[in-house]
Amino acid sequence: MTRTGSPRLLREINDRAAIETLLRTGPMTRSELEEVIGLSKPATAQLLARLEEDGWVVRTGLRGGGRGPRAQMWAVNGGVGHVAAVELTPDLIDVAIADITGALLAEHSAPMPKKDTLTALRDVLAKAAGLAGLELDALSHVVIGTPGAVDPATGHLGFAPHLPGLDGVDLPGRLRELFGTSVSVENDINLAALEEMSTGRAKDVRNFVLFWPADEIGSAVVVNGVLLRGVTGGAGEVDSMQVPGGRYGDQVDSDAIVALAADHGISAPTGLEAVRHALEAGTEGREFLKSLAHRIAIGLANVVCVLDPELVLLSGALAQAGGEALCELVSAELRELVVPRTPVQLAQVTAHPVKSGALHSALAVAREQVFGMPATAAPFRSHIVQS
Repeated sequence: MTRTGSPRLLREINDRAAIETLLRTGPMTRSELEEVIGLSKPATAQLLARLEEDGWVVRTGLRGGGRGPRAQMWAVNGGVGHVAAVELTPDLIDVAIADITGALLAEHSAPMPKKDTLTALRDVLAKAAGLAGLELDALSHVVIGTPGAVDPATGHLGFAPHLPGLDGVDLPGRLRELFGTSVSVENDINLAALEEMSTGRAKDVRNFVLFWPADEIGSAVVVNGVLLRGVTGGAGEVDSMQVPGGRYGDQVDSDAIVALAADHGISAPTGLEAVRHALEAGTEGREFLKSLAHRIAIGLANVVCVLDPELVLLSGALAQAGGEALCELVSAELRELVVPRTPVQLAQVTAHPVKSGALHSALAVAREQVFGMPATAAPFRSHIVQS
C-alpha cells in the first residue's frame, strides 16, 4: 500500500483496502490478507484488531494448516448493514433482503394489487424484513427496480401506466417516508444492464445496448461505462417509438407475438409460449422466428444506427426462450437494416437480472454509507434517483 500521507489517512486507506478485499473474496486468514493488501505482518495484525474493535470484522473460525497450527479466519461483519432489493412488475412485488456482505437473508413476494400500490409495497417489504429478523428502519438502503422512468427533477414515474396509483407521486420521497430509510428508484432494464456490467457479458464493455423485447419492452444504453438516463430519466424507453406500422411496443408485446405466431400456424396463449413452440415446429416455426426477429430488429436498428455501440445484448424471458436461434436471426435482420455490424448476443445473467442488479446497487450505496468506501465498480456508482 501507499506509504505517504498522514498516519490517519494511511490507516483509512488500508482499512478500506482490507474491507474491499474481504467483501470480494470472503473469509481470509491474516497472512492471506497481508499478501493481498501488501502490509507487514504486524501492520495487518493491528489493522484487524482495529477493525474488530470497530465492529467491522469478526472472527469466523479456524483454517487447518496441515501439520502446522490452525489459522484464524476473518470476515466482514454482515450485521453492520442490511439492504433490500425490490422488483416491481405489473403482476408481482418481489423482495430480497441481504446483509452488507451480500449474503441473502430472506425473500418474499406478493401479487401486485390493483390499487394502494405503495401500501402493499411497504407491507411486502416489511414482511421480507421480518423474515430476516429486521425492522424496516434497520435497512441501510433500499433499491426498487420498476418499469418506466423516474424523473430526477420531480420524482414522478413516467412510462408506467400499468402500475396503479403511482402517477404524479414523488416516488423516492414518498417511499422514504413509508420505509423510514434511504431509497433509490431505478428503471428495471437499467438494473439488468448494470448487472451485466458487474457479473455478465458486458464486464469489459464500455459502450453497449441491452435490449429487452416483449413484456417490458425497453432498452438500456451504456456510454463510456455510464448509464445514459436522459434529462427526464426516459432514455431507452423504446416502447412508444414510432416505426413502420405504428407504435413499436404494440408490435412486439405478447398479444402481437401470439397473433404473428398464429399467422404461421402456431397456436400459443402467450408470446413466450409461442417462441418455445416455434423452436420445435420445423419450417413454420423457423419462419415465425424470422418474422419476429425482423420486428425486434426494426426497433433495435433505430438505437444502433444512432449510437453505434460495440455490443447489443438481448435480455428478458422471451430472448432467453428464443436462445441462440432467435439471437442469430435478430443479428441477421439487423445487418440488413443498418450499416454498423454490431455483434448481437444473449445476456448472460438470466436468473432475476433486475432483482440482482437492484441488490448490487443497494450494496454499493450501503457500503459507501457504512464504511465510507466509494463504490469501486463503475456500474454501481450511485447515479440512481435517491432520496
